Amino acid sequence: MELSRENVLEVLGSVMEPDLKQDIVSANLVENITIEDNQLSLKVFVSNPALHARKRMNEALEFNLKRAFGDDLVVSCEVKGMPAEAKQAHRKILPEVKHVIAIASGKGGVGKSTVTANLAGGLAKAGYRVGVVDADIYGPSMPTMFDVVEERPSMIDMDGTPKINPVVSYGIKILSIGFFTEQDNAVVWRGPMAAKAMTQMFTDAYWGKLDYLLIDLPPGTGDIHLSLVQTVPLDGAVIVSTPQEVALADARKGVNMFKLDSIKVPVVGLIENMAWFTPAELPDNKYYIFGRDGAKNLAHGMDVPFLGHIPLVQGVREAGDAGRPAVFQENTPTAKAFDELVRTFVKQVDLLKNNK
Repeated sequence: MELSRENVLEVLGSVMEPDLKQDIVSANLVENITIEDNQLSLKVFVSNPALHARKRMNEALEFNLKRAFGDDLVVSCEVKGMPAEAKQAHRKILPEVKHVIAIASGKGGVGKSTVTANLAGGLAKAGYRVGVVDADIYGPSMPTMFDVVEERPSMIDMDGTPKINPVVSYGIKILSIGFFTEQDNAVVWRGPMAAKAMTQMFTDAYWGKLDYLLIDLPPGTGDIHLSLVQTVPLDGAVIVSTPQEVALADARKGVNMFKLDSIKVPVVGLIENMAWFTPAELPDNKYYIFGRDGAKNLAHGMDVPFLGHIPLVQGVREAGDAGRPAVFQENTPTAKAFDELVRTFVKQVDLLKNNK
C-alpha cells in the first residue's frame, strides 16, 4: 500500500478508542499527519490520559501502520489526553453533567460526607443544578443527611431503556446504596460486587442536566476508587481532612493517589474540617482541639489549592441528623463558612477547566 495521507487515514479507521467505542478517525482524534520519505508523524488524542492508556494506543497505532506500510516505516506518534471541550462532547456516561467531582478522604471520621452534603446544599442554594452519588458503599449517610431514608428511587423510561430516577431533596438529585439496602443491615460485599453497585449508579441512572455531580467516596484508597476513575469521567477531586497529624498522613495519600499516572485526576483542593471548636455560648471563641492549620499547611506543601476551614460546631451534627444540612440555616457562622467554601470551590473548578 502506498504511504499517503488517505491510506494512513484508512488504516487508522480500524483503530478503536476504547472508552468511546468509536474509531479514532470518525471521532476526529487524529491530527497533524506529516509524511516525509518513509517517515510518518501524527498526533492522536485519547479519552483516558493515563500513561498506560496512551502507551496502549501508541502500540496499536504502530502495529497497524507497520502492518499496512511495512516494518521499515518510521512512526513518530504523539498521544495526548483529549482537551476538556472534546472530552465533554464525546462523553458517553453523564453526557449532560458539566462537572463530575469526587469528594474523598484518606481517613474515616473526618466529616467527608457532612462536607459533601453541605457543599451540595450550598451549590443548590447558589442556583446550580446539583446531584450527589453516595458511593460510600459500606457506610451510606446521604439518605439520613437529606431526610430521605424512607424514599426509594423510581424508574424512568429513556428512549425505551429503563433508568433509575434519583430521589430529589432540597432540589438536589440523590442516589445512594442506602436506598437499596435495609438501614440496619450490614452491607457485606466483596470489592468487585461493591464496585459494580457503585458503577450502576452512573451507568443505569438518568441524571439529566447538572452543573455539578458530587461523589461521596468511601475513606481510603481501594477498589471503589479505581473502579470510579475507570468508569466515570472525573473532572477533579476534593480531599477532606481534619488538622490532626494522623488524618493529614492519610490525606497526603489521598492526594498522591489522584496524582498517579494510572489515575491522573486533578485535585481541586483540600478542605480542613473540624478546624476549631466554637461553643454556642461563646460564638467568638475558637479552640483548636485537633491542631491548627494542618490541612492548610499540607495543601501549601503539596502545591494544591486550599479551599477553606469548616469549624466544629454542634449545630452541624444536629442539622445532619435532622436531615437538613447546616448550610440551609440562616445567618449562622457555619452557613457562612460553607457559603464561602462554595464560592472558592466554584472558582477553583473553573480555573481547572480553563487550564486544561
